[in-house]
Amino acid sequence: MHLIKLFLFIVPVVIASRIDQGYSSFDSVSPEPKSRFAMLDDVKILANGLLQLGHGLKDFVHKTKGQINDIFEKLNIFDQSFCDLSQQTNEIKEEEKELKRTTSKLQVKNEEVKNMSLEINSKLESLLGEKILLQQKVRYLEEQLTNLIKTQPEIQEHPEVTSLKTFVEQQDNSIKDLLHTVEEQYRQLNQQHSQIQEIENQLRRTGVQESTENSLPSKSRAPRTTPSLHLNETKNVEHHDIPVDCTTIYNKGEHTSGIYSIKPSNSQVFNVYCDVKSGSSWTLIQHRIDGSQNFNETWENYKYGFGNLDGEFWLGLEKIYSIVKQSDYILRIELEDWENTKHYVEYSFHLGNYETNYTLHLTDITGNVHNALPEHKDLMFSTWDHKAKGHFNCPESFSGGWWWHDACGENNLNGKYNKPRAKTKLERRGIPWKSQNGKLHSIKSTKILIHPADSESAE
Repeated sequence: MHLIKLFLFIVPVVIASRIDQGYSSFDSVSPEPKSRFAMLDDVKILANGLLQLGHGLKDFVHKTKGQINDIFEKLNIFDQSFCDLSQQTNEIKEEEKELKRTTSKLQVKNEEVKNMSLEINSKLESLLGEKILLQQKVRYLEEQLTNLIKTQPEIQEHPEVTSLKTFVEQQDNSIKDLLHTVEEQYRQLNQQHSQIQEIENQLRRTGVQESTENSLPSKSRAPRTTPSLHLNETKNVEHHDIPVDCTTIYNKGEHTSGIYSIKPSNSQVFNVYCDVKSGSSWTLIQHRIDGSQNFNETWENYKYGFGNLDGEFWLGLEKIYSIVKQSDYILRIELEDWENTKHYVEYSFHLGNYETNYTLHLTDITGNVHNALPEHKDLMFSTWDHKAKGHFNCPESFSGGWWWHDACGENNLNGKYNKPRAKTKLERRGIPWKSQNGKLHSIKSTKILIHPADSESAE
């Protein structure tokens, strides 16, 4: 710009000098050599001015061209970023549509399973009614048959009675099969609920990511509760000669692990899983193997129990208390890691009732897992919907109900069971467990068992 101004200043001066020279030529005649040299000087000045102007314009053009190239590069980068964002947005939308379709299919299947379960329950009720009627008929016919045998001992059993007995036995077998089917349907319903809940969480996370990354809620939603499984329970009626725990069953000659009925003192009959170890039988009160059962349950479900005795389950605080209040018991904890290495610890313990929030007091006996639970302290049981008064609020941040003292610990065997989405994240599998040296381990399976203290422990 300065060169342009200089040029505009020089040109008029040169032109003016030329005009003055023209006028002066008329007034006086100058020598011809002097006029020629003056014209050459003016031309040189003008040429230098034009040359400088050309160089200035050239530099300006190069600088402007570089700025334009930078602008084009930035525009290309912006276009590429915009295309990438558009592609990611389209992929997220496609995933959302796929998740919605999957959710719809699972909801339809869930409704079908529910309808099948209702139909099976109605058939079961009708069969139970028919069974009662048939049993009444059989009793009536047996009475008549007894009278006939008394009057005519040599007469053989009536064919109608034999056929009725056979029919009743067939009906009993059918009812047992239906009960097994109902249990299977209930397990499938739980799996469907878990899948739907997981997909809903994925949809919720996808929607939040599209709107804003800072809109996540500060508190998690209360977990869905799973109804307690009552198919393995027995009505509270008069029972005689039913064992009080698994040790009594073992002493009566049953030396195989499995599901048995027990009746502790002043309690109803219920089923338990008896785990036979080294010449005795332990009552299993908690079992986790693969994370298929949701353990972030309500206080009510922890009180009465949930899950499947053949898989993952919690027996129930009220049932555990009804067993251990009969005498002194040992509490055994068994842990197995992903390298199939097994660890255990045994405690002598005392368990309080409902009014004490089932307070647990432990004393270490033996084992290779040190400081698994705080010893010589009163540990109160809490869940996300039932907090022990005056104690630290653990269950909201540590999933699942557990026995706590005045602070949350790392070791909660009813906590979240991590299921990794990628094979590379091995450290996030199973249940986290912190050892005495502070190292964090991943536990694949857990067992909590009880056994009378006057019997030998299982190594």
